[in-house]
Amino acid sequence: MKPPAFEYHRPQSLDQALDLLARLDGARVLAGGQSLMPMLNFRIVSPPHLIDVNRVASLAGIRDDGDTISFGALTRQREIEHSPLVAKRLPLVAEAILQVGHRQTRNRGTLGGSLCHLDPSAELPTVAMALDAELEIASTRGTRRLPMAEFAAGYMTNALAPDEMLCAVHVRPWPASHGAAFVELARRKGDFAIVSAAALVELDAGGIVRRAALTLGGAAATPLRMPQVEAALAGIEPSADAIARAVEPCGEIDALSDPAVPAWYRQHLAVVLASRALTLAVTRARGAGK
Repeated sequence: MKPPAFEYHRPQSLDQALDLLARLDGARVLAGGQSLMPMLNFRIVSPPHLIDVNRVASLAGIRDDGDTISFGALTRQREIEHSPLVAKRLPLVAEAILQVGHRQTRNRGTLGGSLCHLDPSAELPTVAMALDAELEIASTRGTRRLPMAEFAAGYMTNALAPDEMLCAVHVRPWPASHGAAFVELARRKGDFAIVSAAALVELDAGGIVRRAALTLGGAAATPLRMPQVEAALAGIEPSADAIARAVEPCGEIDALSDPAVPAWYRQHLAVVLASRALTLAVTRARGAGK
């Protein structure tokens, strides 16, 4: 199939891109195109204007700001995959990025594109939620920052206004002694996850959980942070029995249901994968602390 007719724009700077967004009704931003182009071809979306931002160099790259790692929204997933900085300071991202599609899609796919598309089964929105990522959003009216929890407005729906663009993603790494794990179940390698789990655990010197984070992907309309699980783990020794008790609320989530995967199965997977991710994160935290 071929996409519907649209007017193509190729700005050379962020200011030009934002000016186009402000002036053109119904415009869509084209970055990697790994989600947008199939949607155009299947006529799921029919924007009258397409704004290709691939020439806007300021939107790409990974930067170490000390307490924060900053990603340009146009940063390719392949660059994240091969970044020594990401591997060292954001191991959860480094592990999850290997589950994103295939090498060919990661060559073109962008971090910002995945976050804005907000497929509930996508790995990067799930990881961004677990890491409490802060999203930098720009328009001709100025810039604002929004936590990932507020950016995910609903099923494949973000909080961007029509004239706004995601420009950067800021992540505050956990201490080097933490443990992180990302696990998922998909029908085939590279497919979207039926359910995934992203976990981070920080232990104190006595092996007690100082803090934990758990986010489920694919299970609900948006990436689902599980604060009740995190609270149940805080201040205890994370034994297998303690983790099993803590993840019980994952079986009670308001899960998605479709003809291929009923809600009860996603609830079951949420419990199983949450337990696996947390157990692995705890094991890695214990190893990092030695």
